This record gives sequence, C-alpha cells and structure tokens, in this order.
Amino acid sequence: MNRRNALGTLAALALAACASKEPETRRTTGEFTNDSTLTAKVKSQIATDVGARTAAAINIETYRGVVQLTGFVDSREQAARAEEAAKKVDGVRSVKNDVRIKTTS
Repeated sequence: MNRRNALGTLAALALAACASKEPETRRTTGEFTNDSTLTAKVKSQIATDVGARTAAAINIETYRGVVQLTGFVDSREQAARAEEAAKKVDGVRSVKNDVRIKTTS
C-alpha cells in the first residue's frame, strides 16, 4: 500500500470512529411514521379515557416511542389520567408528563 492510500484509509477510519460516538438524532421514515401513528393513538386513548375536552387541551409529541404530554388541564387527576391513558397504548416506550394544572386567579 502506498503512502497516499494509507493516509486515506487512516482518515476514513478516524471519521468512522468519530461518527459512531455521535448519538443518532434523525429518524428513519419508518420511525417517523410509527411515531405519528402512536401520537394519534395516544390522543384517541386520552379522549376515550379522560374526555375529548381534556384531549384537546393536551399536546402530544412522540419521538422513537417516547411520548411527551404538554398543555394545561383543570386538575391533577386529569393530568394523571392522561398519562395512564398514554401508557396503555401498545408501542409507547415511556411517557413524560409535562402537563400543567390551570391556576385560578
């Protein structure tokens, strides 16, 4: 192997080593589709278990099966019931409940 080929090989190996240490943040088309489907199923399950009004007040984001709930509801019970409803959906890996309780002033 000549010097030029050796340097090229070393550079390629160095880049590959660096790239493998970076966490993968992009989703494949299949992952994106699965997450979109899970989001719809979670929204439906919350509407069924807690009510359509509560479901409309909660935003749902899904990333690789991890569901994040945000928004404002009237009580801690509604927030807890929404989380439990989300956990019931097949394919949900975990739920991060960031739903806040409305305050009355």
